[in-house]
Amino acid sequence: MSFFKDLSFSAVVAGFVTVLVGFSSSGILIFQAAQVLGANPAQTSSWLWALCMGMAATSIGLSLRYQTPIITAWSTASAAMLISIASSLTMAEAIGAFILSSVFISLAGFTGAFERVMARVPMSIAAAMLAGILLRFGIGAFTAINTQPLMVLAMLGVYLLLRQIQPRYAVLGALLVGVMIAQAQGLLHFRQLQFSMVHPTWVMPHFSIHSVIGVAVPLFLVTMASQNMAGAAAIKTFGYNAPISPIVGWTGIANLVFAPFGAFSINLAAITAAICLGREAHEDKRKRYVAAVFAGVFYFIMGLFATTMASVFAAFPPELVMALAGIALLGTIGNGLATALHHEHEREAALMTFLVTASGLTMWSIGSAFWGLVAGGVVVLLSRRKTD
Repeated sequence: MSFFKDLSFSAVVAGFVTVLVGFSSSGILIFQAAQVLGANPAQTSSWLWALCMGMAATSIGLSLRYQTPIITAWSTASAAMLISIASSLTMAEAIGAFILSSVFISLAGFTGAFERVMARVPMSIAAAMLAGILLRFGIGAFTAINTQPLMVLAMLGVYLLLRQIQPRYAVLGALLVGVMIAQAQGLLHFRQLQFSMVHPTWVMPHFSIHSVIGVAVPLFLVTMASQNMAGAAAIKTFGYNAPISPIVGWTGIANLVFAPFGAFSINLAAITAAICLGREAHEDKRKRYVAAVFAGVFYFIMGLFATTMASVFAAFPPELVMALAGIALLGTIGNGLATALHHEHEREAALMTFLVTASGLTMWSIGSAFWGLVAGGVVVLLSRRKTD
């Protein structure tokens, strides 16, 4: 199989870093959203199991199918939205809303409607949006110096050194140095770990007008606008031509299968996808899909031991995770800015997209990635009218 010929240690590391960053950055929101709906401990663990299994199936299956790094994730924006608007729902009503949102996503994907929208987005705007999304992670690598200067500066130093001599292992070197220093400083907390497997909990869905209008439709819109659009832009920015429509459609199908167990939103990733899409995964872009496959493998393992894995990731100090995420995404941010600002006639629109996206602006529960695209699109339209 070509997969084993394309296998590399750097791809395995990129897959692990993807899962580490993805869970550490927003995993707590899953538990909060489940608890808002009155979930018991078994149901809360089931939510994480369902999301991880759906992400594992889609990341592995789609990456192998299209030989492209396809990373899926849960929607951070959707989890935050559920925390704020779902308190009046029962668990059964919420599950019904998850199912309907999944159907809407599948239809938007398989009918080609979503890809037709994405085809109208200029490359410079897409690259600017991606750079804006990732900017806070790049900055985070340096703000972490305030509280953990020795660990973070050592990680940065090792990364820069290895970039000159063994670039494929630069991120791994930074991770190992960070872990060793964190251990020496007593910042790793693995003592209270207990290994136990999750028992998935099925919840019979209930459909109501309130849950459809109040949760299903907003969940669909937020997932498509804030997550799938950014994820598709990431794939496009790195020069991959995988068909977005069926990919989005299959994420909807996976969400539909796992929704009764608590999967509220499985969608294309942008931030974590960039780790597998970039050169840190492999210098040869044709072999980077292996990193996405291993991200799926790690998500599968995480799903089997969801409660335990949550404790594992929580054991890492936040500064280590912040530094590692920023380091892993440095090249991607630079490439995104270079692409965004390359064409002078699109530079102002790209800059507007970048700034709005990086601002973190949120309106009507829709995140800044969507509003960055809107801002850049408005500038493009105005500039075209001026030239006409």
